[in-house]
Amino acid sequence: MSDDKPIMLDSFPRAILHVDCDAFFTSCEQALNPQWRGKPMVTGAERNIIACASYEAKALGIKRGVALHEAKKLCPSLVILPSDYETYSLFSCRMFEAMRRFSPLVEEYSIDEGFADITGARRFFHCSYEEIAQRMKAEIQDELGITVSIGLSLSKSLAKLCSKFRKPNGFTAVKGFHIHELLRRKSLGEVWGFGSNSVALLESRGLRTALDFVKMPEAAAAKLLHKPGREIWHELRGESMWPVSTEEKTDYASVSKCKTFTAPSADRDFIFAQLVRNVEKATIKLRRHKLRARRLATALRRDDFSQAGIECDLSRATASPLELTPYVREIFDRLHKHGEVYRATMVVLSRLESDNAEQYELFQSPLRVEQLRDVTLAIDDVAARFSKHKISLGTGLFLSDHAVTSRDAQPARKTDLLPGETERCHIGLPRLNMVV
Repeated sequence: MSDDKPIMLDSFPRAILHVDCDAFFTSCEQALNPQWRGKPMVTGAERNIIACASYEAKALGIKRGVALHEAKKLCPSLVILPSDYETYSLFSCRMFEAMRRFSPLVEEYSIDEGFADITGARRFFHCSYEEIAQRMKAEIQDELGITVSIGLSLSKSLAKLCSKFRKPNGFTAVKGFHIHELLRRKSLGEVWGFGSNSVALLESRGLRTALDFVKMPEAAAAKLLHKPGREIWHELRGESMWPVSTEEKTDYASVSKCKTFTAPSADRDFIFAQLVRNVEKATIKLRRHKLRARRLATALRRDDFSQAGIECDLSRATASPLELTPYVREIFDRLHKHGEVYRATMVVLSRLESDNAEQYELFQSPLRVEQLRDVTLAIDDVAARFSKHKISLGTGLFLSDHAVTSRDAQPARKTDLLPGETERCHIGLPRLNMVV
């Protein structure tokens, strides 16, 4: 097959959109604070590492993951804000609501990107798929004040490649007989589903572009990368293998919670309290999805970013922080070094299973298991009424024992409270801030 030969001739056997927000966190901040539009700005002040950089900041070489002091050297006038994830979630919900006006088949892939299947919508909207995508793009921008980049093609993989093609504020549509033109311009590392190891393996076979990969025989792709390789091969050829899923994700392989301290600490009680709070947050998520874990992994990250961790199997599957705390205490005692300064704690719960059917082990006390379940149900009931962590383990008393720094600054949503709002319960609407 020559590079000029189309891979397929059908125009849109399926029409899949990928919507990708442009510098989402900073775009939300600029939408709510018009005085910052056009200025270089970043979020992530609470972690001292950039979580998101505006395109004005990116133009100066400031990128995600860079330390704030390094970014300030590049731009002394840089606007630095703490991340306001609650507000970003509200923007995300409204974006997906706008997408659902054009199709009921919308997949919320992450907080700032999603897919929509608009196959067959041309007759309803009396316009082309390209015009439907442009209308969706315009409505999101008009209503939220943020820009998005949209890709339109025959599969999710192709649509995702298209959305990255003309960022920011771009739109790219690739029909079946133009797929080869797109794939020729995309490296293997840009293909959704290819990790660094897969790219290295393919490059060792002399492949460089996505087009090189799809020119392989299907059997060869499957031999190298097994089932995922075969699916990606079909997806890149415009044959949809991954349908747009409207279901909320419930099939978790693991649940992890990590907390970076606003100021690194050597306080043993404070570090352990943060670790236990990670456990509480992780088990809340387990119970929300009716899951239990059989394996616990714990890690402590030092101030120099090196870390140490220990993994262990549990005697029974659980979603109770009370059952996990003794394991966490034993692991912590082995990991923690006196006088060492730490900057983060992490907990990962894995080997998950459904909690629908309780199975008691031979030497377990059914009464104690039932008592622990009743306690966690009561905690969840209080949290549903009054927000999370109104009831927590005693170690939470040590969470306030840390030095307050500039990184403890809170977003305006948490400090400028409206009547009836509390620190954790806010009205579910973004608030526009004007300087007059």
